[in-house]
Amino acid sequence: MKTIMTKPMNQRWWIRQIATALFTGWLFAVIAAPASAADPVSTEAGPEGPTQTAYAPDTGPGPVIIVISGQTGPNSYQSYAAELAKLGYYSVLLTGKEILNPELTGEANLKKAIDRAQHSPHALPGKVAVIGFSLGGGGALYNATPLSDLVSVVVAYYPYTKSWASKMGWFAKRFQVPVLVLAAQRDRYMECCVIETAQAMEAAAKLNGKKFELVVYPEATHGFNLKMGAKGEPAGAYRPDDDRDAWSRTVEMLKKYHPLP
Repeated sequence: MKTIMTKPMNQRWWIRQIATALFTGWLFAVIAAPASAADPVSTEAGPEGPTQTAYAPDTGPGPVIIVISGQTGPNSYQSYAAELAKLGYYSVLLTGKEILNPELTGEANLKKAIDRAQHSPHALPGKVAVIGFSLGGGGALYNATPLSDLVSVVVAYYPYTKSWASKMGWFAKRFQVPVLVLAAQRDRYMECCVIETAQAMEAAAKLNGKKFELVVYPEATHGFNLKMGAKGEPAGAYRPDDDRDAWSRTVEMLKKYHPLP
């Protein structure tokens, strides 16, 4: 009887000992191992700036790119920000509603975000590039383009333009940095970002001698680069060819006006 009971008890004891050792070793490894530079780091809004998620390059400090989401938030744009970090940039993702809002706090929030990013150990000194989508694209055009002392270039995907449709001459005069707009010909989403206004913006920018380029995707609608659109955005909008072309043009703009070291 005693012999029969001893074996399973010894087995259970050894299993517990092995499991404890394995868990302790794993826990120590997790605590001791430094976080990968590519792991995103989120920061809540505070005195130093708005809510952000930052993506650091694995290759060491890089030039800063501020990415501004659409109205429905940053989730759909995380992979885009991460891809910029893979190129070697320090990529900081912001929420569009904090950069373009009725309270008119967007410029102040953007400046705080830029200052915070520039003081990161993952950032190289110098100006930042700004890339915005939808509402965030409007925020980039409105609040980033006048900041030539802080911003090198602005790229706007299907940007919000509704508020300035009737005063494009005034709006385009604000552009103090090179601008690339990537627009969708069939974009009628909430009438916020229609092609007619983008074309009027192009005409006004050229009339005022601005460095401005408009690229129109004839079959595209709002959110054409999003494989999984945010809630409320058009379903099935993703167009892989247009997405690749827009990405390529964005990278070329970065190479020209915001190059890697």
